[in-house]
Amino acid sequence: MDSPYMATVARGLARGGIRVARFEFPYMEARRDTGRRGAPDREPALRERWHEVISELSGAERLAIGGKSLGGRIASLVADEAGASALVCLGYPFHPPGRPDRLRTKHLAALRTPALIVQGTRDPFGSPEEVREYKLSTSISLVWIEDGDHSFKPRVQGGRPCGPPAPQARSDRTEARNLDEAIGAVAAFLRNLDGDPARR
Repeated sequence: MDSPYMATVARGLARGGIRVARFEFPYMEARRDTGRRGAPDREPALRERWHEVISELSGAERLAIGGKSLGGRIASLVADEAGASALVCLGYPFHPPGRPDRLRTKHLAALRTPALIVQGTRDPFGSPEEVREYKLSTSISLVWIEDGDHSFKPRVQGGRPCGPPAPQARSDRTEARNLDEAIGAVAAFLRNLDGDPARR
């Protein structure tokens, strides 16, 4: 619950009239309570936690679920079976960095839930060139955030203090602009769903 990234996204959506509920997986709670960085829970425990939260929120019929990276991936695994009305993934981990052979996309080919994946064009977990080759369900829409990494951060702005700019370290984008674009894309996606977006 102490993620500045997720707090920014939640506040941005709430300002647009979309109700947002946040939660932590058990390993996240343990990290915060102990101050030690333990490994993430195994997939069954993560999926179970998602189902618990959905139940606490009175079921998935009018609920869009999703999250950042691992949270979004686990949401994508439970979306169909839970009957979620929509799915949002921010920075989907299509594969581990440097391991494009270890894809996490098999279930995405048959996904029935309307879904939005927002991805940075420099994301090491899945680039535009790589993702174009994946077999993804027609229920999935993709939005690319220009020059964004896994958290949509652009390359360092400007050049070195002295001398010519460093060609690989320049960007005309800002992190705030990229986050605003991501939030706007999510809000537009949710508003385009049937029903009242404020109840999702």
